[in-house]
Amino acid sequence: MVSRYLNFALCAAVVALVGLGLVMLASTSAWVQGQEDPYYFFWRQTAMAVLGVVGAVSLAMIDPAYLRRHWVWLMLVSCFLLSLCFVPGVASEINGERRWINVPIVNRFQPSEVAKALTMIALAGWFARWQTEISTFWRGFIVPSLLLGIPFCLIFFETDMGTAVGLGAAGFAVLFTAGVRLWYLLPTVIAGMAAFWVLVQSNENRWSRIEAWLNLENPYHQIRKGLQQWRALLAFGNGGATGQGLGNGFEKFGHMPYAHTDFIFPNIGEELGLYGTLSTVFCYVIIACAGVGIALHATNVFNRCLAIGLTTVIVVPAMVNIAVTTAVLPNTGLPLPFVSYGGTNLVFTLAAVGMLCGIHRRSRFDLRHVRGLSAPKAEEVRI
Repeated sequence: MVSRYLNFALCAAVVALVGLGLVMLASTSAWVQGQEDPYYFFWRQTAMAVLGVVGAVSLAMIDPAYLRRHWVWLMLVSCFLLSLCFVPGVASEINGERRWINVPIVNRFQPSEVAKALTMIALAGWFARWQTEISTFWRGFIVPSLLLGIPFCLIFFETDMGTAVGLGAAGFAVLFTAGVRLWYLLPTVIAGMAAFWVLVQSNENRWSRIEAWLNLENPYHQIRKGLQQWRALLAFGNGGATGQGLGNGFEKFGHMPYAHTDFIFPNIGEELGLYGTLSTVFCYVIIACAGVGIALHATNVFNRCLAIGLTTVIVVPAMVNIAVTTAVLPNTGLPLPFVSYGGTNLVFTLAAVGMLCGIHRRSRFDLRHVRGLSAPKAEEVRI
């Protein structure tokens, strides 16, 4: 019976996180330097939340079979948008990273947020087309790896390593769920991790972040590359179990950079305390459980793979962000889904939720089993 209400649990957790994000933005973004309107980020995020909800409702009404039929075009659109990040005059470079493109009206647009969802659709579409050859080397492993590898490399060489790793994790989850042989996957993962380590070591900026993370107690790092994580730990300590009270945080007053974006979670800890941070984590646990439950009740391979991919696309960045802000992982620059400021991230993460709800609406449930009656006979189940 519970499985019939997974979409309600999913939406309740998402609404709670979006609401929390807007409240914390009103508390933290008012102190961002360089803005005449203290609530500029709050109103802009509110507008994006409304747009995202409209998109989510629209996608929930669309039959996933439509996405399945057009996955090739969606994949091409994804790669085209990502390639624009390398076009002079179109790309927008911030802090040495080319994650954004300039778009009229919306100002900056982050193609990698679109690419994550579209890549999951492409992988699910491929496995749905070649269900009988999933265990083969070429159609079961090489081609899907290319479908994942092309957007992965484009995002990686934007120097957006955090998003690339999140996309890789989501892609691995889809390949594993589809049934790709483990002796194809495991060596690839090991080789990828080794290559990633070599590339990080060769990048002075990334390696300095790791050194700072390993030595946060060193005053030299506390005022340089380790500043954000060090101030985040102080914020959690200031908050304690009950918090300083909403609006009474100290670190947001210019002490912790990007307190309204990547490092909004420590502000939750400082103002709302341990109860606030644990409630936030619990919402992501609900999203993960609901997403996996939706995948388990999906009626076909496409819906199952897409549900797992979309769930991972949401949950993995949340896990990484929380790990970074608590100094469990080095700083990666990933936002906290639904909570951090970022219009593109919010709109397309809500779109992923809409697609999950659309898959759930078309799931099959055995009502007689729910009511305690006998389960259907094998010949009664429509394949």
